[in-house]
Amino acid sequence: MSRILIVDDDSRIREVLRFALTQAGHTVIEASDGKLALEQLAQAPAELVVLDIMMPELDGLDVCRKLRQTSSVPILFLSSRDEELDRVLGLELGADDYLTKPFSPRELVARVKALLRRAQPAVATPLKPTLSHNELRLDPERHSCHVGAKALDLTAAEFALVAVLLKSPGRVFERAELIRLAFGEDYVITERTIDSHVRKIRAKLKDAGSDALETVYGVGYRLKE
Repeated sequence: MSRILIVDDDSRIREVLRFALTQAGHTVIEASDGKLALEQLAQAPAELVVLDIMMPELDGLDVCRKLRQTSSVPILFLSSRDEELDRVLGLELGADDYLTKPFSPRELVARVKALLRRAQPAVATPLKPTLSHNELRLDPERHSCHVGAKALDLTAAEFALVAVLLKSPGRVFERAELIRLAFGEDYVITERTIDSHVRKIRAKLKDAGSDALETVYGVGYRLKE
């Protein structure tokens, strides 16, 4: 199936992860700290990284930051219940999802499956039209997004959300609706995660000179008409 790197300093957690993922057909490699994780990935790339936040040497946030400088590999964070700020920061740094400890191995496998599916190149289908509104332009075939001539470096999740918003400029989308339209009915993600992705998208738009993304307080988000 896929080659997955597990990064956690707790050997018991790694054992649970290894068993669940190998039972699902994946090849699993392991690292007990962030420094070893980066060394593993330099030797042989993985198709997904399950990454604990609190670790010696380099913590998960530092590993995520370094990976996102050169790689778009899907990252699933593991975090404790009292690490909410770290979870949000991890999403801001470019992680794709997080799972709170203690977790269900079945839910872990489901989230890994969803992330891998999103990361796969689409099979041959009719060409998807370019989406545009004012200066914002998104090309699904080339997986590119621009504000005028300036390119935006969007993660897969951010790209999917912008695509939904661009299809109906001016329409307000509730968070639950954005989740369903961008990721599908079976994708497990919280509305707080959507808020984090939107903050990241808004910051990238702002850097490109656009304030197109608007919050409708108490409802959701829309692109300004």
